[in-house]
Amino acid sequence: MPAQEKIRVLIVDDISETRENIRRLLQFDNMIDVVGAARSGHEAIEMSQQNKPDVIVMDINMPDMDGIAATEIIRKKVPFTQVIILSVQNDQSYMRKAMLAGARDFLSKPPTIDELTSAIRRAGVMAHDEKNKLAQSFAVGATGSTTATPTPAQILGKVVVVYSPKGGTGATTIATNLAISLLSEESKVMLVDASLQFGDVTVFLNEQAKNTILDLTPRVDELDPDFVEEVALKHATTGLRVLAAPPKPEMADQVTSEQFNKLLSYLRHIYSFIIVDTAS
Repeated sequence: MPAQEKIRVLIVDDISETRENIRRLLQFDNMIDVVGAARSGHEAIEMSQQNKPDVIVMDINMPDMDGIAATEIIRKKVPFTQVIILSVQNDQSYMRKAMLAGARDFLSKPPTIDELTSAIRRAGVMAHDEKNKLAQSFAVGATGSTTATPTPAQILGKVVVVYSPKGGTGATTIATNLAISLLSEESKVMLVDASLQFGDVTVFLNEQAKNTILDLTPRVDELDPDFVEEVALKHATTGLRVLAAPPKPEMADQVTSEQFNKLLSYLRHIYSFIIVDTAS
């Protein structure tokens, strides 16, 4: 994201005092430009189409339409816009619903200034990246090579990384449970075991993997969805797709950071969520 390109933010909350408080918090960050404030979910949808903000800070509880329903509509109408949900209820079920609707982040209300500005900056980077990709799609479409209208398929999946600075804290449990909870008929999920030396995701799922991530990384520049599905383990109970870690610790060095980065980028075109369990 260019240093001079500001992040355009729309604030959505049915309480005027809250809208003003958020605006005041954000005015101290010179990279953030508040372009409007909406009082309801319906107004947020209308203003998002008019103003095309990079980021929307959205309250989850509103009388006419809740923030999750509004997020789902906005993400379809303005695909590059990233939504940060604010909620007084720090509940896992709300977080799951928000992510499935297309929210970029979920913060407890009221957030600290550092939490909010950091989340907006992260979302702003993603919004500008998505905007540039859509612009390139339009340019190619004008030549007749692709369609010039963005479709839901062009909205890339989300990568969620689960990490702990030390072992034994339950990161693999969290990653596995998160992947299974996000799996639905509408959302395809891939769980990637990126603890390349001592990955044990398959043990948690009581499965044995015939193939591993090593079957994909050497061919990362020539992947296709069918091959990825063939290599990935399918969990018998849930249907979750899993990319297992290499079978031996010394094989971890065969996966380069460039290959892994390209693999995750490719998976975003196929899956709604890519959950990555990492080493400590």
